[in-house]
Amino acid sequence: MSEKVIADFVARFSLDSFDSPEPVKGRIVLSRKRLVLATTDSKTTVPLSSLFDINVGHVPGELESFFQDTITIAYREDDRRRVAVVEAGSEEVARFKTVLFKAALSGTKAKVKHPARVGGRVTGANFRAAKLKIRPGEVQFACSDSVTVDLDNVTHFQKAKRDVGPVLVVRHAEEGQSVTSEFGVESDRKLNLLGRYLRLEYSELAQDAEEIDTSEDEMEALVAIYSGARSGDLAGTLGVDSSRVTMILNDLREKGLVDEGEKGLSLTARGQLVVSDRIESVNT
Repeated sequence: MSEKVIADFVARFSLDSFDSPEPVKGRIVLSRKRLVLATTDSKTTVPLSSLFDINVGHVPGELESFFQDTITIAYREDDRRRVAVVEAGSEEVARFKTVLFKAALSGTKAKVKHPARVGGRVTGANFRAAKLKIRPGEVQFACSDSVTVDLDNVTHFQKAKRDVGPVLVVRHAEEGQSVTSEFGVESDRKLNLLGRYLRLEYSELAQDAEEIDTSEDEMEALVAIYSGARSGDLAGTLGVDSSRVTMILNDLREKGLVDEGEKGLSLTARGQLVVSDRIESVNT
């Protein structure tokens, strides 16, 4: 491989072109143009331009009994769908996932409308040209006024159609406010990959939010803050004294559910997810 190598490690892997689904030990080499999976007897080269999906943890049914921590790579070869499954330690899989998405997406031409909404208010912003950059824990759209989305702050996203073509509509917390941005990239294939990257990061945050235990007082405080209450309003809203409010807010800060910045008390992305789950459960 003549181009610069950005990942090179030994792991077990399996290809759907193998005679047996049982994984083999080999070398995984990644550059900015291709992925190579090699054993002592064979070498498979996957152009990054042929990738159409990257997933973590999901293994095709016939391979489930052979793997633990995995990254599944789907690509096209001569108009056929191919799948490679790579197994490594959980930390190595997490690093390789980010590096692989970065290699496949960074530098992609993009369009960004930011902010499209602040809270429920439409801003009237227009799309502008940018270049996509993937970094650990964030997605950046580089332009004259670059937009960076901290993936820990994403609370919702969906695909939508606009006059400029298909876009991802992403809602995220920014300086204590709920902000919606819209992003398009140069091809449907890359838009799907970007959506997968966001989905993987979002699912980790959502799972984390589901595992957080909150008392009834803490949940009432979260809902009040979600509805616009300030710290000074909480005692009356909750029917408790100010010392109890201080204890509740300290506990919520320790759990990463609230933050108090220049614009006052607000929910973190994790806090917004906890409240959204509560409201959804009440309404169903």
